[in-house]
Amino acid sequence: MDIDIIAEDENPMLHRTDVRFEMTHDEATPSRLSVRDSLAAKLNKDAGEVVVHELNTKFGMRKTVGYAKVYDDAEYARDVEQDHMLERNKIIAEDGEAEEAEEA
Repeated sequence: MDIDIIAEDENPMLHRTDVRFEMTHDEATPSRLSVRDSLAAKLNKDAGEVVVHELNTKFGMRKTVGYAKVYDDAEYARDVEQDHMLERNKIIAEDGEAEEAEEA
């Protein structure tokens, strides 16, 4: 899977960079988590700091255009992002397991 960054917009108020990217893939559309991990590796960030919002693939094409938010720290992502986006990107699951362990 090859990822090319189309545009990067700094958002200093929310401690993040909004990233539009395009990727080509050999098989079916990759999962959100594999895209998140690949994008994080390309940007030299931790996977918990990257939240993938959109993945759009045209029918029959091997090219996907996406939108992600790359935070300066994972804590900023937890503060700003909605819970369902954190769950989709498996960022809140780590905290949820820790809270359940403390209650037991």
